[in-house]
Amino acid sequence: MTSSSPSPIRWPAEALWEALAPLLPGFTVEVLPEIDSSNTELMRRFRGSPTVEPRPEPLLLVAEQQTAGRGRLGRQWQSRRGDSLTFSLGLPLAPADWSGLSLVAGVSVADSLEPLTSSQPSPGGKPRIGLKWPNDLWLSTPQGESKLAGILVETASWEGLRYVVIGIGINIRAVALDAAQAPAAPSAPAAIPPGSLLALLPELDAPAVLLRVIPPLVQAVQAFERFGFAPFQARFAARDVLAGRAVQLSDGTTGTAHGAGENGALLVHTAAGMKEITSSEVSVRPVAAHTPQGARPC
Repeated sequence: MTSSSPSPIRWPAEALWEALAPLLPGFTVEVLPEIDSSNTELMRRFRGSPTVEPRPEPLLLVAEQQTAGRGRLGRQWQSRRGDSLTFSLGLPLAPADWSGLSLVAGVSVADSLEPLTSSQPSPGGKPRIGLKWPNDLWLSTPQGESKLAGILVETASWEGLRYVVIGIGINIRAVALDAAQAPAAPSAPAAIPPGSLLALLPELDAPAVLLRVIPPLVQAVQAFERFGFAPFQARFAARDVLAGRAVQLSDGTTGTAHGAGENGALLVHTAAGMKEITSSEVSVRPVAAHTPQGARPC
């Protein structure tokens, strides 16, 4: 008996091109069944090679499955066909200040999936999709918090042109993690299990999510290029899951998070006073509550 091939996924490439070509001259959409990393591929194309000219045009690259997906600080992002949506948006960009771009991307995706005016019930009346500085989307459910999506922003330059690649991975369905990816010791920072968008929006599949999030994301990135993070600060604050919580920095410093400033820096009140954190990894401090099995560092 021969195994049947999986049904093709109908991606809205033409609809996205029609919506975004007027905003991004030369824009194209490409879908690959499998690749190592969509971010890595766009960086390869932009940088070129001794025999291939660099390609700085705006491009949306969707990967149905990634074999070496990356998150911040080189962390692995698991991607399985149909269970997750992974894509990278690459385009030339020239903001006066790059600070806060990952926060803007997070705000845009969260607002697209769950508008702040939504009547969807949530614990404490807060949005169910929250933002964890600097690059994660968390989902609040009656069972607790879970990681819904991650964002990786990378830039490169060529002959005075700056190119940005915004990679986003969204869990459509929760995928169990290997034991090797669980926290190494009880003293490790608090961990969070993978979430599922179907828990919030059961009617959406990966193509529908892509069509919903990409046009507003492009508009948000272009607004960031002109105005920076400040116009997005209040929208980030409305979803900030770290505000008022104990956090631990990668250097061991502990304190209480007090939101993001106008430049996108995380404000943390420590024993030495208020600090602006711009690049340090931040983790929620472990608490006494039970950590779900198979969770990974957030």
